[in-house]
Amino acid sequence: MKAFDLLSSVNPEQPSSWQGKIFLTFDIDWAHDDVLHDTIDLVETADVSATWFLTHDTPVKARIRQNPKFELGIHPNFNFLLDGDARNGQNAREVIERLMEVVPEARSVRSHSITQSSVLLERFKDAGLTHESNHLVPHHSGIALAPYELWNGVFRVPYHWEDDVHFLHGHMHTMQDVLNRPGLQVFNFHPIHVFLNTEHQDRYEVTRPIHHDPAALLQYRHTGEGTRSRLLDLLQEGRTP
Repeated sequence: MKAFDLLSSVNPEQPSSWQGKIFLTFDIDWAHDDVLHDTIDLVETADVSATWFLTHDTPVKARIRQNPKFELGIHPNFNFLLDGDARNGQNAREVIERLMEVVPEARSVRSHSITQSSVLLERFKDAGLTHESNHLVPHHSGIALAPYELWNGVFRVPYHWEDDVHFLHGHMHTMQDVLNRPGLQVFNFHPIHVFLNTEHQDRYEVTRPIHHDPAALLQYRHTGEGTRSRLLDLLQEGRTP
């Protein structure tokens, strides 16, 4: 069994801070509060650590803060800005600052759509963020990962498994297969996919109009192998120290 730990505990200079551990992360992606509570229920029942990347202000952050095994990070969305739309901020700094006002204690960041650049890395540093997880190197690449320090002192913590990448590629590997690989192990889930037990992009797309209607959404939950069952498999494989 492997221990779960928080992403912000990773220190590249201390291999014991990440070797042999599981780092469970969630991009909440504007999910309905009931959808978030559903995922939190699963993780709290397993009594493990997790990092939650927030996209917006929600009362659910109070519940996350109350659990000493949880931490809040930010999940800034730069997509509007890239399209010349300033609704989410006039510039990258403002986009980050708006979320930091919601989660001032955040130390970890993963951008929506994993948008990254050297300029953004400096903005993250300026905001007091210490850990960045924008680099996805999928499990099927066979590449063993490790965290490292960037030129500005921010720690990069790449990740190797994400729910939508898993079902988009149609991979059949089990969580045990993934856990048997060497190197840093960071997993990323989305509460909407956990709630739906998404096994194919079509299930997600067809339910878009009701993503904020949990009662209706529940009728579309997949009953076979999917994202929810993958999360439950992972939760059974570890423990929090």
